[in-house]
Amino acid sequence: MSQHAPVLATPPRPRTATDVTAPSALRRQDPAHAPRSITFLARRDLGNDAAGGSELLVDRIAGGLAAAGHEVSLVCGGPAAEDRAYRVVSAGGDAAHFLRARRTFSRRIGETDLLVEVCNGMPYLAPLWHPGPTLCLVNHVHTDLWGMRYPAPGAALGRRLEQWALAGAHRGNLVIAVSGSTAAALTRIGVPEERIRLVHNGVEEPGPLLPKDREPLFLAMGRLVEYKRVELLLRLWERVRPVTGGTLMIVGDGPERRRLEGRAGPGVVFTGRVPDEEKHQLLCRSWLLLHPSAIEGWGLVVMEAAVRGTPAVGFDIPGLRDSVQDGETGVLARGESAFVSAWCTLALSDAKRDLMGRAAARRAADFTWRNTVTQFRAAAAEAFARHGGGRA
Repeated sequence: MSQHAPVLATPPRPRTATDVTAPSALRRQDPAHAPRSITFLARRDLGNDAAGGSELLVDRIAGGLAAAGHEVSLVCGGPAAEDRAYRVVSAGGDAAHFLRARRTFSRRIGETDLLVEVCNGMPYLAPLWHPGPTLCLVNHVHTDLWGMRYPAPGAALGRRLEQWALAGAHRGNLVIAVSGSTAAALTRIGVPEERIRLVHNGVEEPGPLLPKDREPLFLAMGRLVEYKRVELLLRLWERVRPVTGGTLMIVGDGPERRRLEGRAGPGVVFTGRVPDEEKHQLLCRSWLLLHPSAIEGWGLVVMEAAVRGTPAVGFDIPGLRDSVQDGETGVLARGESAFVSAWCTLALSDAKRDLMGRAAARRAADFTWRNTVTQFRAAAAEAFARHGGGRA
């Protein structure tokens, strides 16, 4: 599947921002068509202990916009960083800030040319209180995740609120999806395809690579929460370990860590969060990235491993279908036995693993943060112009 391969139920593929924005707005970012000040409204700052892929995406976009001359602010919950290239303002705690976001925006920001609501499940309903140009950014639609986190009444309410926010409150606004799978999920809940723009995640240039470990090293990396299904990975490891030997390393932290450590068998190492340099080393040295998640919008760590020549084994779910080219840059399993089979097969075949790793690195080279920022600026210019911002 190519970078822009269609995954929507309807024949036309979702458009990237660069497909639909006038060349003058995209290439020159003419002040008459581009927003000068841009404010993001998101749940967390990247410095938050619970930060993940969504926070990294916002940080890279916001930093790139600031470097390009935009005035950029982030209104979020939790701690507010002081050392960013853009302004970060805390609206309160992780949950309370949803209620305080409007007041904080009014008092601390005041006016902005474009407001970007990052809607990851719980919405801010920004179009109901912000009269200016608004753009919505969605990593993944939480349809199934609501049922994993909340009992039936709460889950049903969450699903309805998310659907109404994206298809109703943002009616008429552009919606950014990070993958074709997310775009398809948006259309299923009623967001018209013509209002969706794709802005892909990027990946950092890794620098000098390290050789793979001589002994099997398998890596799982991410926040330790239920839907990442690390417990399932630990169970499958008991079937794989007698065949391959080696070490299964779990990198990351989260509310599930203590329980998972209690269920881990031989050969499993939990590292917690690691510094960027150690993360780079582990991604280089590992034989395979294992990603058993049940829900993803993209799977940022997949491309972080790929750029270092490390293929991924995951399940055949939306999001990973975009970041993993099945059979070329990794394997997408359609069940637990298939996952174990792929894990063992690649562990035992240096040639297959090396071939997939080289293919993964070639593909990852096309996904840069520079391209991400360019795509976002095009969507921002279009959203601004659609609201009348481009008028003389």
